[in-house]
Amino acid sequence: MKYSVNTEAYRTEFEEIFIQYFPKVKAFAAILLKSEQEAEDVAQDIFVKLWEQPDLWEGYLVRNYLYTMVKNHVFNRIKRKNIEFKYINSQMNLHSLDEIAEFKDPLNEIYHEELQLLLKLSLEQMPDKRRQVFEMSRFQDLSNHEIAEKLNLSVRTVEQHIYLALKELKKLFLIAIFLMKF
Repeated sequence: MKYSVNTEAYRTEFEEIFIQYFPKVKAFAAILLKSEQEAEDVAQDIFVKLWEQPDLWEGYLVRNYLYTMVKNHVFNRIKRKNIEFKYINSQMNLHSLDEIAEFKDPLNEIYHEELQLLLKLSLEQMPDKRRQVFEMSRFQDLSNHEIAEKLNLSVRTVEQHIYLALKELKKLFLIAIFLMKF
């Protein structure tokens, strides 16, 4: 049966599907993404697509089709995030803090001071252990093994703290670099 988006029967059937499956779709996406907010976004995207294209759910076993849609949507989202992360890493390699400081700009000193302030503020916002590990690694030039011994942590935990700290800082510095260009 073909529906028009404006018919009451369409709205009623869609509402029933939404009420029955939205929490399940969201929960499934949360399991895959490990994030409630991203799961909410995925679930909303799926149901918007269904609302706009009733032929997608018409005549199908809705439950199986929804889970396939969620799985594909999540995988595409993860692929997109990986591409973005690789791009950010490549941009950070191109624009190190030293390169930023060498910009031929009359406001160079101000930019450099602002970046230093951003770094300081970012470090203050990090969990204590992550900040401590990062500072020991980058400012005291200690190896991961030395940090692990001093803080009684595993080397893998030290590596994870450094990874998470760098990830946060890269996001911040990319935003700063972008804003400096405008």
